Amino acid sequence: MRDIHVIGLASDGKHIVCADANGDKFRIPADEKLRAAARGDAARLGQIEIEMDSLMRPREIQSRIRSGASIAQVAKESGMAPSKVERYAHPVLLERSRAADLAQLGHPVREDGPAVLTLAEIVTLAFRGRGHSMDAAEWDAWRDEENHWVVQLQWQAGRTTIAAHWRFQPDAHGGSVVPLDTAASELIDPDFGRQLRGLAPVSAAPAADESQQTLDEYYGTESESDRAPEQPSIPQSAVADAATTDDVAPSPESASATAPAPAAAPTPAAVPTPRPAPGHAGAKDKRGKPAMPSWEDVLLGVRSNGR
Repeated sequence: MRDIHVIGLASDGKHIVCADANGDKFRIPADEKLRAAARGDAARLGQIEIEMDSLMRPREIQSRIRSGASIAQVAKESGMAPSKVERYAHPVLLERSRAADLAQLGHPVREDGPAVLTLAEIVTLAFRGRGHSMDAAEWDAWRDEENHWVVQLQWQAGRTTIAAHWRFQPDAHGGSVVPLDTAASELIDPDFGRQLRGLAPVSAAPAADESQQTLDEYYGTESESDRAPEQPSIPQSAVADAATTDDVAPSPESASATAPAPAAAPTPAAVPTPRPAPGHAGAKDKRGKPAMPSWEDVLLGVRSNGR
């Protein structure tokens, strides 16, 4: 190693001119590293070496950590070792932890004004009402783009990770906390027992008239006003029995009530006129009295209305 001595400052003012014993001249940059070496500041020299080895300055590292980034994220972005990033991140992480503790002592702002209880007390009651544990929840805080503190509470519900965020504004009375998302709003809601996830609406019960109609269809009963325009066909056994036991012609009213409606409107002569079944409103025996239903009608369940 050869010794050199300083001759003077270069004409550009950015370099120091030196020379050795043989008269050979050298030029050294007059930068911060040379100044720290001239002062004997070893700590500053080590910091300058870290800055030169990385793509991110310490101030930028702290800014990223303060805005919510983790040590692993900053190390990946800068290409530095996590241990070197941690040197600058540690003071900022303590600042974030302190802000999260202060935010828990703040009072949430609801629609009717600030709450009497603190954020930590309200969230604890809400977790207890929903069966969650505060031991599994994690608090954190960071600065947003507007330099406001954002507080986060993150917990695990089954296989889902849920996070709630508030904006914290410190003041002399403990500070105020304003929800920033739905999860945060529901946690400070007075209805602590309500679930975070909504349930599907239950269909309304059927009305009384619909229930009665269902029962009528099940038991085969219906009122006179609910009868269909078309009547079902008369069983062949009932027609045959009526043909052998009754010779009286049916009345027009009873014939029209028992005959099924035709598809097209034919001429009166083409419309057949069936005889009423025994037990029908228009059926009479030979003596002019209402005919009694036969045992086949009772067995087959033929009713007085033709059904």
